[in-house]
Amino acid sequence: MTSYVIRRAKILGGEPTDIAIEDGLITAIGTDLTVDGATEVDATGLVALPGLVDLHTHLREPGREDAETVLTGTQAAARGGFTCVHAMANTDPVADTAGVVEQVWRLGREGGYCDVQPIGAVTVGLGGTQLAELGAMADSAANVRVFSDDGKCVSDAVLMRRALEYVKAFDGVVAQHAQEPRLTEGAQMNEGLVSGELGLTGWPAAAEEAIVARDCVLAAHVGSRLHVCHLSTRGSVEIVRWAKSKGWDVTAEVTPHHLLLTDDLVRGYDPIYKVNPPLRTADDVAAVREGLADGTIDIVATDHAPHPMEDKECEWSAAAFGMIGLETALSVVQHTMVDTGLLTWEQVAERLSAAPARISRVGGGHGRPLAVGEPAHVVLYDAEATRTIVPADTASLSRNTPYAGRELPGRVVATFLRGVPTVLDGQLQEVQP
Repeated sequence: MTSYVIRRAKILGGEPTDIAIEDGLITAIGTDLTVDGATEVDATGLVALPGLVDLHTHLREPGREDAETVLTGTQAAARGGFTCVHAMANTDPVADTAGVVEQVWRLGREGGYCDVQPIGAVTVGLGGTQLAELGAMADSAANVRVFSDDGKCVSDAVLMRRALEYVKAFDGVVAQHAQEPRLTEGAQMNEGLVSGELGLTGWPAAAEEAIVARDCVLAAHVGSRLHVCHLSTRGSVEIVRWAKSKGWDVTAEVTPHHLLLTDDLVRGYDPIYKVNPPLRTADDVAAVREGLADGTIDIVATDHAPHPMEDKECEWSAAAFGMIGLETALSVVQHTMVDTGLLTWEQVAERLSAAPARISRVGGGHGRPLAVGEPAHVVLYDAEATRTIVPADTASLSRNTPYAGRELPGRVVATFLRGVPTVLDGQLQEVQP
C-alpha cells in the first residue's frame, strides 16, 4: 500500500502536526516526520477528524437504483467525510433476511469508497406483524447488530417488546422510527401554526413522543438497548433525558436538517422540505441543539433519503418524504453547533464517529481516535471555507437537497479509508476494492 504523510493537520482542531500512514495504519504523529517513499499531503489549516460514521443512510439498492445505488451513495458518503455508513432496510426486497443483508454488505465491499454495514428489518417486509430473521442476520457475514423498520414504526407494543428481548442474545439494538400511525394518518407536515395557516394535515409532536416514552419503558423493562431514530421535538428530548437519568440503555440521534430547518419553510409548498419526521418549530430546533450539546442526544445521523426527480418535483401531497444529506452533514453541524459554540471539534468527533460506531458495535476500526496504531480512517476538513450548495454537484444520483443555493461553511478536502484516499482535494479518487 502507498504510504502518506499528512503535513500540519490540526487533529480535533488542535495544534498543527504531521500524521504518518503506512499499510493502512497511523504509524506516527509528530512534527517533521519522515517516511521513505511516502506521498505528502499538505493539510495546513485543515482540521483532522476520525472517519465519520453514519447510523442512518438510505442507499436504495436493491430495488430503487433510479434513486441511489450502493456505489453512488458511498461516493457521496466519502465526499462528506464518512468512512462507514449503515444502510437502512427499506429496500425492495426488504433487508429482512441474511441473503439480502449480505448482498448489500458485499456491494459496499466491491465499491471501495466506504464500508457499508446493513441494518436489518425488525419485521418481515416491514409489515409490523411478524419478527424477521433477526438471529440469522446477526449470524450472517454482514454481522448485523442494528435492526429497524425505519420509514415505519413498530407500533405493536408486544412485537416491539419481543424484538427488544430477542436482540439481547447478540448485543443488538432496535432503532425505532417513532411515529404513532393512528395519530399521523394523512399527515403532511408538523402540526402547529403553519399547518393551520396552510390547511395541511398536521403531524403532532405527541405522535413521536408517545412512542419514544413507550419504548424507553419497554427497553428498561426487558433490559435491552433502544435507539431512537431522527428525534425531532422538545418533548422527545426531555423523555430521553429522563430515561438516561434513570440509567436506562437508551440512545438517540438527530439529523442535520432538524438542527437547522423549521416548518416555516413549508409555506412555499416546495416538496423539497417534505420529510419524515417533519420539520418542526424554532423551539424544537433549539431543544435538539441543546440536547446534542449536553449529550442527551448521542449522535448526528444523516437520514440520507434520495429520491428521483419525479418523486419530489410534483405537488406537495403526492411528493415523497425525504432529503439527501451525506455531503452537507458536517457543514450543517459546523454551522449550527461549532460556530455557535455549542460543540468543540473533539465533541463533533464523538457524536459523528465514536458514538455511532459504539452504538452499532461496528468493527473495522471505525470510531477509533486518531492515534498511533489505529486504522487510518481520516478526514481532512477546511472549516474556514464557505461554499454554495449546487444540487448538480452531488455524487448522489438524486438531487433532493434542502440546501440548494444556500451558503454553508466548510468542505471536506480529503477522506482516507484504511489509509487509502477515497477523496483528495475534494475530488473522488479511483479506488481498488
